[in-house]
Amino acid sequence: MATYHTKALILGSGAAGCTAAIYAARASLEPIMVHGMQPGGQLTITSDVENFPGFEHAVQGPWLMEQMEKQAAHVGTKIFHDTIVKVDLSKRPFTCTGDGGDIYTGDTLIIATGASARWLGIPSEKTFQGFGVSACATCDGFFFKNKEVVVIGGGNSAVEEALYLTNLASKVTLIHRRDSLRAEKIGQERLFKHPKVSVIWDSAVEEFLGTENPTNLTGVRLKNLKTDAVSEYKADGAFVAIGHTPNTQLFTAQVTLDDDKYIVTRPGSTTTNIPGVFAAGDVQDKIFRQAVTAAGTGCMAALEAERFLLAAGH
Repeated sequence: MATYHTKALILGSGAAGCTAAIYAARASLEPIMVHGMQPGGQLTITSDVENFPGFEHAVQGPWLMEQMEKQAAHVGTKIFHDTIVKVDLSKRPFTCTGDGGDIYTGDTLIIATGASARWLGIPSEKTFQGFGVSACATCDGFFFKNKEVVVIGGGNSAVEEALYLTNLASKVTLIHRRDSLRAEKIGQERLFKHPKVSVIWDSAVEEFLGTENPTNLTGVRLKNLKTDAVSEYKADGAFVAIGHTPNTQLFTAQVTLDDDKYIVTRPGSTTTNIPGVFAAGDVQDKIFRQAVTAAGTGCMAALEAERFLLAAGH
């Protein structure tokens, strides 16, 4: 078992982690970035990325993350393919333990572990992910211009996704397993008034339907939870909007979390309740959840870590 020390330890290798690594390396902090469970973060399960600045044409999510990681390595980041299973933030340097027993210590810690979209967990969901099934309307809605889409869910995120999609799709159908929504009333009112929106109540998606070669979604099989009646509903796209889970399990009881388990940072900053610990990207941002905003907070975290070390006399 080896021990590795750095001035800036970064957990997570998505847009926030890679950007933090690039800035930290350029500040001569000799950062270490630990990959985590999903190397490259959520962009690695996104096919076409059209909204990240700098590319005239759509780029592939996995390719974009590969480039970010190569850039981080090129400027001097040490990258470890490991998953952290234990953290001790009670004293500096902060200590993180990998699942193979290796120890990583950092004078500062940047948490960029991201969030995971909640999925329905049915087998056909994976088949059509990136081919009509998505968990992000702002990322993928553009591909469904003038097409018919369904949104699955009943909370704020489902209502927001459905309303966003009305700007693009020809028809938006919200599918909810209950007979009323949990979303805020103002959002519900806007949704019900919208001429493009219809709602299917008391229904769950049993299966995503479509073609192979090419893989394309054509609809969903629904089950009415009150009558058990099964029906098929035509759709060119399906957006699963049942929320996100921030990857903060490791930090419970050490870093302050909000009611939804996102890390609380000071407004206009990435600082947490623990001096020297910073949080960037989707682990602390439940509003925007975009690669470009994650990258922005990654930059902020590295600059704040550098300032913290200068003030501490490192």
